[in-house]
Amino acid sequence: MAADRPRGGRRARRALAALAGKGFNFDPDQGDHYTAENGWKVDDYLQPLPPEPPGPPAPGGSFEVAQRLMRDYEFADPAIVRAVYADDSPFETRDMLLEGRFYGLRFRFGVRVGGLVDGQLAVDGRPVRHWGWNYRTLQGHLEAGQMDYEVRKWLDSGEVEFRIHAFSRPAHIPNPVIRLGFRVFGRRVQRRFARHACRRMARLTAARAAVRAVAEDPPATSP
Repeated sequence: MAADRPRGGRRARRALAALAGKGFNFDPDQGDHYTAENGWKVDDYLQPLPPEPPGPPAPGGSFEVAQRLMRDYEFADPAIVRAVYADDSPFETRDMLLEGRFYGLRFRFGVRVGGLVDGQLAVDGRPVRHWGWNYRTLQGHLEAGQMDYEVRKWLDSGEVEFRIHAFSRPAHIPNPVIRLGFRVFGRRVQRRFARHACRRMARLTAARAAVRAVAEDPPATSP
Protein backbone atom coordinates (compact mmCIF):
# COMPACT_ATOMS: atom_id res chain seq x y z
CA MET A 1 0.00 0.00 0.00
CA ALA A 2 1.11 3.58 -0.61
CA ALA A 3 -0.04 4.56 2.86
CA ASP A 4 2.21 3.64 5.79
CA ARG A 5 1.19 3.79 9.42
CA PRO A 6 3.06 5.86 12.04
CA ARG A 7 4.81 2.73 13.27
CA GLY A 8 6.87 2.96 10.07
CA GLY A 9 9.66 4.70 12.02
CA ARG A 10 10.41 6.87 15.05
CA ARG A 11 11.44 9.85 12.97
CA ALA A 12 8.29 9.57 10.88
CA ARG A 13 6.15 9.44 14.03
CA ARG A 14 7.80 12.56 15.41
CA ALA A 15 7.47 14.40 12.12
CA LEU A 16 3.80 13.42 11.84
CA ALA A 17 3.07 14.55 15.41
CA ALA A 18 4.74 17.90 14.70
CA LEU A 19 2.23 18.65 11.94
CA ALA A 20 -0.50 19.25 14.54
CA GLY A 21 1.05 22.63 15.38
CA LYS A 22 1.31 23.82 11.77
CA GLY A 23 -1.14 25.87 9.79
CA PHE A 24 -1.77 26.05 6.06
CA ASN A 25 0.78 27.97 3.98
CA PHE A 26 -2.03 29.61 1.98
CA ASP A 27 -5.54 30.85 2.74
CA PRO A 28 -8.12 28.17 1.76
CA ASP A 29 -10.91 30.74 1.99
CA GLN A 30 -9.61 32.72 -0.99
CA GLY A 31 -10.70 30.09 -3.54
CA ASP A 32 -11.59 32.60 -6.25
CA HIS A 33 -8.02 33.91 -6.21
CA TYR A 34 -6.33 30.64 -7.12
CA THR A 35 -6.38 30.92 -10.89
CA ALA A 36 -3.84 30.79 -13.70
CA GLU A 37 -4.34 34.54 -14.21
CA ASN A 38 -3.07 35.10 -10.67
CA GLY A 39 0.03 32.97 -11.15
CA TRP A 40 -1.21 29.60 -9.89
CA LYS A 41 -0.85 26.31 -11.72
CA VAL A 42 -4.30 24.80 -12.19
CA ASP A 43 -4.64 21.17 -13.29
CA ASP A 44 -7.52 18.82 -14.05
CA TYR A 45 -7.22 15.11 -14.79
CA LEU A 46 -9.97 12.65 -15.65
CA GLN A 47 -9.48 8.88 -15.67
CA PRO A 48 -12.32 6.58 -16.82
CA LEU A 49 -12.81 3.52 -14.60
CA PRO A 50 -14.63 0.26 -15.40
CA PRO A 51 -18.33 1.08 -15.88
CA GLU A 52 -21.22 -0.30 -13.85
CA PRO A 53 -24.88 -0.83 -14.71
CA PRO A 54 -26.92 2.39 -14.58
CA GLY A 55 -28.34 3.35 -11.21
CA PRO A 56 -26.78 3.66 -7.73
CA PRO A 57 -23.22 2.34 -7.18
CA ALA A 58 -23.13 -1.45 -7.31
CA PRO A 59 -21.87 -3.32 -4.21
CA GLY A 60 -18.21 -4.12 -4.81
CA GLY A 61 -18.23 -2.24 -8.10
CA SER A 62 -15.85 0.36 -9.44
CA PHE A 63 -17.29 3.24 -7.41
CA GLU A 64 -16.93 1.45 -4.06
CA VAL A 65 -13.50 0.04 -4.91
CA ALA A 66 -12.28 3.50 -5.95
CA GLN A 67 -13.61 4.94 -2.68
CA ARG A 68 -11.49 2.51 -0.67
CA LEU A 69 -8.41 3.19 -2.76
CA MET A 70 -8.88 6.92 -2.26
CA ARG A 71 -9.49 6.69 1.48
CA ASP A 72 -6.30 4.65 1.96
CA TYR A 73 -4.27 6.78 -0.49
CA GLU A 74 -3.50 3.64 -2.47
CA PHE A 75 -3.90 5.37 -5.81
CA ALA A 76 -0.57 7.15 -5.23
CA ASP A 77 2.44 5.47 -6.84
CA PRO A 78 4.73 4.51 -3.92
CA ALA A 79 7.75 5.00 -6.17
CA ILE A 80 6.87 8.71 -6.24
CA VAL A 81 5.20 9.45 -2.90
CA ARG A 82 4.21 7.59 0.25
CA ALA A 83 1.98 8.78 3.06
CA VAL A 84 2.26 8.33 6.82
CA TYR A 85 -0.81 8.93 8.94
CA ALA A 86 -2.54 7.70 12.09
CA ASP A 87 -5.28 5.15 11.40
CA ASP A 88 -7.31 6.37 14.37
CA SER A 89 -7.27 10.05 13.34
CA PRO A 90 -10.55 11.53 12.06
CA PHE A 91 -10.41 11.24 8.28
CA GLU A 92 -12.09 14.62 7.71
CA THR A 93 -9.20 16.51 9.41
CA ARG A 94 -6.39 13.96 9.10
CA ASP A 95 -2.76 15.08 9.05
CA MET A 96 -0.60 13.24 6.53
CA LEU A 97 3.17 13.22 6.20
CA LEU A 98 4.03 12.78 2.54
CA GLU A 99 7.43 11.39 1.61
CA GLY A 100 8.35 12.36 -1.93
CA ARG A 101 11.04 10.44 -3.79
CA PHE A 102 13.07 11.96 -6.59
CA TYR A 103 16.34 10.69 -8.08
CA GLY A 104 17.29 8.92 -4.86
CA LEU A 105 16.44 11.91 -2.67
CA ARG A 106 13.60 12.02 -0.17
CA PHE A 107 11.61 15.04 0.89
CA ARG A 108 9.00 15.12 3.64
CA PHE A 109 6.14 17.57 3.72
CA GLY A 110 2.89 17.86 5.59
CA VAL A 111 -0.68 18.15 4.37
CA ARG A 112 -4.05 18.15 6.09
CA VAL A 113 -7.37 16.83 4.82
CA GLY A 114 -9.56 19.86 4.23
CA GLY A 115 -12.95 18.25 3.74
CA LEU A 116 -15.12 15.59 2.12
CA VAL A 117 -17.80 15.58 -0.55
CA ASP A 118 -20.40 12.83 -0.49
CA GLY A 119 -23.72 12.97 -2.24
CA GLN A 120 -25.53 13.44 -5.52
CA LEU A 121 -25.53 16.38 -7.90
CA ALA A 122 -26.68 17.25 -11.41
CA VAL A 123 -24.16 18.06 -14.13
CA ASP A 124 -25.68 19.37 -17.37
CA GLY A 125 -28.98 17.85 -16.27
CA ARG A 126 -27.47 14.41 -15.63
CA PRO A 127 -27.55 12.81 -12.15
CA VAL A 128 -24.12 12.06 -10.67
CA ARG A 129 -23.16 10.26 -7.46
CA HIS A 130 -19.82 11.56 -6.18
CA TRP A 131 -17.45 11.05 -3.27
CA GLY A 132 -14.11 12.68 -2.64
CA TRP A 133 -11.75 14.60 -0.42
CA ASN A 134 -8.92 17.11 -0.61
CA TYR A 135 -5.69 17.87 1.16
CA ARG A 136 -4.05 21.24 1.70
CA THR A 137 -0.39 22.07 2.13
CA LEU A 138 0.99 22.99 5.54
CA GLN A 139 3.83 25.30 6.55
CA GLY A 140 7.15 23.85 5.42
CA HIS A 141 5.78 22.26 2.25
CA LEU A 142 7.66 23.01 -0.98
CA GLU A 143 4.35 23.98 -2.59
CA ALA A 144 1.31 25.95 -1.56
CA GLY A 145 -2.09 24.74 -2.68
CA GLN A 146 -4.70 22.03 -2.67
CA MET A 147 -5.42 18.73 -4.43
CA ASP A 148 -8.96 17.39 -4.76
CA TYR A 149 -9.65 13.71 -5.48
CA GLU A 150 -13.10 12.55 -6.53
CA VAL A 151 -14.83 9.46 -7.91
CA ARG A 152 -18.03 9.99 -9.89
CA LYS A 153 -20.69 7.69 -11.24
CA TRP A 154 -23.08 8.94 -13.90
CA LEU A 155 -26.31 7.28 -12.83
CA ASP A 156 -27.97 7.40 -16.25
CA SER A 157 -25.18 5.58 -18.11
CA GLY A 158 -23.19 3.74 -15.43
CA GLU A 159 -19.92 5.49 -16.39
CA VAL A 160 -17.44 5.79 -13.51
CA GLU A 161 -14.48 8.15 -13.43
CA PHE A 162 -11.68 9.35 -11.17
CA ARG A 163 -10.89 13.06 -11.13
CA ILE A 164 -8.01 15.14 -9.81
CA HIS A 165 -8.23 18.91 -9.53
CA ALA A 166 -5.30 20.92 -8.17
CA PHE A 167 -4.06 24.45 -7.80
CA SER A 168 -0.54 25.19 -6.62
CA ARG A 169 2.52 27.38 -6.79
CA PRO A 170 5.99 27.13 -5.23
CA ALA A 171 6.14 28.03 -1.56
CA HIS A 172 8.98 29.95 0.07
CA ILE A 173 12.04 27.64 -0.02
CA PRO A 174 14.98 29.01 2.01
CA ASN A 175 17.54 26.48 0.75
CA PRO A 176 18.84 27.80 -2.61
CA VAL A 177 19.80 24.35 -3.91
CA ILE A 178 16.36 22.89 -3.18
CA ARG A 179 14.73 26.04 -4.54
CA LEU A 180 16.60 25.70 -7.83
CA GLY A 181 15.88 21.96 -8.05
CA PHE A 182 12.20 22.51 -7.45
CA ARG A 183 12.09 25.28 -10.03
CA VAL A 184 13.64 22.97 -12.64
CA PHE A 185 11.99 19.64 -11.79
CA GLY A 186 9.00 20.38 -9.56
CA ARG A 187 6.41 20.83 -12.28
CA ARG A 188 7.57 17.69 -14.06
CA VAL A 189 7.28 15.63 -10.88
CA GLN A 190 3.88 17.13 -10.11
CA ARG A 191 2.50 16.06 -13.48
CA ARG A 192 4.14 12.65 -13.26
CA PHE A 193 2.47 12.04 -9.90
CA ALA A 194 -0.99 12.85 -11.28
CA ARG A 195 -0.58 10.75 -14.43
CA HIS A 196 0.69 7.75 -12.47
CA ALA A 197 -2.12 8.17 -9.92
CA CYS A 198 -4.73 8.02 -12.69
CA ARG A 199 -3.20 4.94 -14.30
CA ARG A 200 -2.74 3.18 -10.96
CA MET A 201 -6.32 3.95 -9.94
CA ALA A 202 -7.64 2.48 -13.20
CA ARG A 203 -5.48 -0.63 -12.89
CA LEU A 204 -6.26 -1.36 -9.23
CA THR A 205 -9.96 -0.61 -9.60
CA ALA A 206 -10.27 -2.96 -12.57
CA ALA A 207 -8.36 -5.73 -10.78
CA ARG A 208 -10.21 -5.51 -7.47
CA ALA A 209 -13.67 -5.02 -8.93
CA ALA A 210 -13.04 -8.06 -11.14
CA VAL A 211 -11.91 -10.16 -8.18
CA ARG A 212 -15.06 -9.21 -6.26
CA ALA A 213 -17.23 -10.06 -9.27
CA VAL A 214 -15.61 -13.48 -9.65
CA ALA A 215 -15.96 -14.20 -5.93
CA GLU A 216 -19.66 -13.31 -5.90
CA ASP A 217 -20.55 -14.87 -9.22
CA PRO A 218 -18.54 -18.12 -9.65
CA PRO A 219 -18.62 -19.78 -13.05
CA ALA A 220 -21.31 -22.36 -13.62
CA THR A 221 -20.27 -26.02 -13.39
CA SER A 222 -21.83 -29.03 -14.97
CA PRO A 223 -23.54 -31.53 -12.63
